[in-house]
Amino acid sequence: MNNKLLKLIFMLALAFVSLKTSAQQLTGKIIDSRTKEPIIGAAIAIKGTSIGVTTDVNGKFTLKTSQKPPFTILATFVGYKKKEIEIIEFENLSISLIESKGQRLDEVIVVGYGTQKRSDITGSIASVPLEIKAQPVASVERLLQGSVAGAIVTQTSGQPGGGVSVQIRGNNSITAGSDPLYVIDGFPINNDYSLNDAGVTNGSKINPLSSINTADIESIDVLKDASATAIYGSRGANGVVIVTTKNGTKGKSSINYDAYYGVQEVIRTLPVLNAKDWWSLRKDAAKNSGKTTSLPSVTGYSLDTSGVGTDWQAAAFRKAAIQSHSLSILSGSDKTRLSISGNYFKQNGVLQNTDFVRYSGRFGLDHDYSKNFKITSNISVSNIKSQVAPAAIVGNLLLTPPALPIYKDDGTFVVNSPFESSLQNPINSLYNQLNETITNRILGNVAGEYTLTDGLKAKVLIGIDIVDNKQNRYLPSSTAEGLALAGDAIVGTVFTSNWLNENTLSYDKELDAKNKINAVIGFTAQQSKAKGTVAEAAGFATDAFSYNNLGTGITARTPSSLASAWSLASYLGRVNYVHDDKYLLTLTLRADGSSRFGDGNKWGYFPSAAFGWNISNEKFFQDIKNVSSLKLRLSAGSTGNQNIPSYQSLSQLSYFRYNFSNTTVSGYAPNSVPNPNLGWEKTFQIDGGIDVGLFNNRITLVADYYYKKTTDLLLTRTVPGTSGLSDFYNGQASVVYQNIGAVANQGFELFINSHNIDSDLKWNTTLVYSNNSNKILDLGEGVDQIIPSISSPSIAKVGYPLGSFIVYQTDGVIQSGDAALTPQANKSPGGQKYKDINGDGVITQAGDRVVISNQPAFTAGLTNTFNYKGFDLAVFFQASIGGKIYNANRANLELGTGYTNSSSDLLNRWTPTNTNTDVKAAYQDPAITISDRFIEDATYYRLKNVSLGYTIPSKIVKKANIKSLRIYVSAQNALTWTNYTGYDPEVSLNGQSLINKGIDQGVYPNNKSYQVGLSVSF
Repeated sequence: MNNKLLKLIFMLALAFVSLKTSAQQLTGKIIDSRTKEPIIGAAIAIKGTSIGVTTDVNGKFTLKTSQKPPFTILATFVGYKKKEIEIIEFENLSISLIESKGQRLDEVIVVGYGTQKRSDITGSIASVPLEIKAQPVASVERLLQGSVAGAIVTQTSGQPGGGVSVQIRGNNSITAGSDPLYVIDGFPINNDYSLNDAGVTNGSKINPLSSINTADIESIDVLKDASATAIYGSRGANGVVIVTTKNGTKGKSSINYDAYYGVQEVIRTLPVLNAKDWWSLRKDAAKNSGKTTSLPSVTGYSLDTSGVGTDWQAAAFRKAAIQSHSLSILSGSDKTRLSISGNYFKQNGVLQNTDFVRYSGRFGLDHDYSKNFKITSNISVSNIKSQVAPAAIVGNLLLTPPALPIYKDDGTFVVNSPFESSLQNPINSLYNQLNETITNRILGNVAGEYTLTDGLKAKVLIGIDIVDNKQNRYLPSSTAEGLALAGDAIVGTVFTSNWLNENTLSYDKELDAKNKINAVIGFTAQQSKAKGTVAEAAGFATDAFSYNNLGTGITARTPSSLASAWSLASYLGRVNYVHDDKYLLTLTLRADGSSRFGDGNKWGYFPSAAFGWNISNEKFFQDIKNVSSLKLRLSAGSTGNQNIPSYQSLSQLSYFRYNFSNTTVSGYAPNSVPNPNLGWEKTFQIDGGIDVGLFNNRITLVADYYYKKTTDLLLTRTVPGTSGLSDFYNGQASVVYQNIGAVANQGFELFINSHNIDSDLKWNTTLVYSNNSNKILDLGEGVDQIIPSISSPSIAKVGYPLGSFIVYQTDGVIQSGDAALTPQANKSPGGQKYKDINGDGVITQAGDRVVISNQPAFTAGLTNTFNYKGFDLAVFFQASIGGKIYNANRANLELGTGYTNSSSDLLNRWTPTNTNTDVKAAYQDPAITISDRFIEDATYYRLKNVSLGYTIPSKIVKKANIKSLRIYVSAQNALTWTNYTGYDPEVSLNGQSLINKGIDQGVYPNNKSYQVGLSVSF
């Protein structure tokens, strides 16, 4: 018995030894070909078998196999090109993978309430390229400009931290909100500028999204068509921008420091008259008007009428510093991924005494509590303080007579102009007005995700968005604005709290070899509340206390306060079905209930459907060479808009004063008409697209055509004064929101990415092109046009794009013997002449104005990136072709009254000896005639960003325990080619108003900047 047992043990031992000797080990390390950093989680497999392993935290692997050489192994990792290595003998390998520049079909894209592989996507979704995300900008929207087809991004003010207007696939609405929905780490927010506006500061509003540190951003995905945006229902009509921040990676830790310092300057200044030429113009204007002129009497300083005088622009503009410092810690283990970051950003404005300072921090955590339960959390906090340029400053810089000095003889500021315009000294206003806004923001969420069974997950998310805005304004008695009031102090606050709860159930399963499904259903609820106060006092014995001691003001102002709230409840569902990796179907439905609408109309329903066909996966396509992938997409669906102020469906009360028996008493009365039928603004959109990959996806192309029609516009109507509802106490006419009118948009978008050279020298090109045609279809029964103001060139007219201009057409200058076809006071030779459109012999508003579109023909962006042995170069050009701008600054500067300064173009003004000119004669007529003379071509080509960097070889920096070190220089807006005569063609007055867009009137100019920076990782 014992002998048999011994024999058995001996045989098992022989078998074990035999097994051990037949199985051998293949070891090695996989690294990034450019950075030489180890790649964690890369897959190594023997080709044609299921034998494989992944690399560890050091990029190393050990592959055991009994297979004898020769055989081939495959090394793969997402974002890198697959590599095949033939094994002749067992040895220690060093494998370097090259980053894939082509658009990978297995790339994961963030979509609403989940992710999808690019190959499975049926909607129109764009991602901001890595090279664009690296730009040093103050807010995330600027990264969309020129990098996302269909996105029109306009910097509405050069004020540091100032406004940015974004329209995706055109303007859908007229008086309701038009900006896209932003989803920050799963929290949906509208970029509502009232969050940063307590109603106190005078000038540009601070952009709420400037609270986000762009260095924290991992990815930006833009959802454009109905298939992609319908999951957000009432909030997706204007597109959706999904921003995902960085988090830790399993098995990898790093400390990263990114910093840059730069200098900014105004792109250009405007040529205006010096003191001598201005005085000559003033005398001509008086003479041509049959008057005389003389110098006004002044005390404490003298006026210059024979020299250069004061260059107000040179005194106001400066070279200004910009700097950013970001520190992040990213770490990860098998169960926990952690990210912590902080940022200090300061941008001094190119106008004196303006700035923007941000402190921000972020904490991100992913923790696998168990095999089935996962917790995620993202929390960001920020503090912003900004000194804002007063609204009238830029206009005053241009118009203040150069004869006036900045300072009196005793060194104090001249307060205001002694000439007819009574303009304030703009340098005095810049330095001595206090006009600041301070904002604290907390944006965060925590989510728990539980895997119920294979492919089925339940997720609950709770989020908050808290914004605390404080604004302070003080006009000291040393300024013209505060002199008459003996100092004026205003303080205000607005506190907004917003909570979100999302409950979703998702199912992601490969049903069999040919069928897979990805589905999500859920219920969400969100509520926002805002409260604010404003207090003011005037008449201070001293300016020393500024706004900090309102009680010492002898003139009390009536304080004010506000409170408002809105809420939204939603049900959502989406199914993505893929058959045989060829046929793709997406069905989406969302139901939203909004507190903003009337009873019976609170709920809106937003469905969409999309179909995709991966033609390249068909058998008949396999023999087609050089076409790596080909997919057709078709989608249709409905989205909505509810972005109007709260309580618009209700009758609202307003404060009034009444007089009874010579006694003033307080009371309230209705000031608006209730509209219980007020409901959703709806946008129906169809989209047809094609995705093409050529030469193993070295060239990828995405093209889309779309048509959108928005109906039941949330449009305001002025209530007739005869109704008795106008708010005379506040000086405001009563308005009511109604569902009337329609707007259409249609356009074409093209994205091309080409990996031109792939060797030691790598060259990649990205081209983005888009055009959009906008047209107003209907403004309601009996209404053909809306003109917001008689002093504005803007109009909304049926058959024309939103934000068009209505103007007279100029016809040269009146010459001797010409008919005086002009509405201006100067009807003699030298006066401005206009075209008689209706031929009645006179120029009238009703009969002789024309409508001119201001929308561009197309926009484009071109990015080229080069890499060679540690050097990297990125060159980004951006263009807008065919748009129009109404140059209101020029209209003021060409008045030629002599009351204010004028453009240097008036050196060529009409005189009896200079008749061959299109510049009218000087004349004391202070009224501006809105004409096509001041509508200019807004076409521009711009070197938006250029960056040159060098990554120091790892073998050098390793000695200092540094993983990677890159130094770089960059420039923004370095070169601009345009015929526009204003400060900058990328401009728009009041970017939050779609009717008034495209007007350049006293807007804080944009800047060009140059930076030097470094990125270091430990």
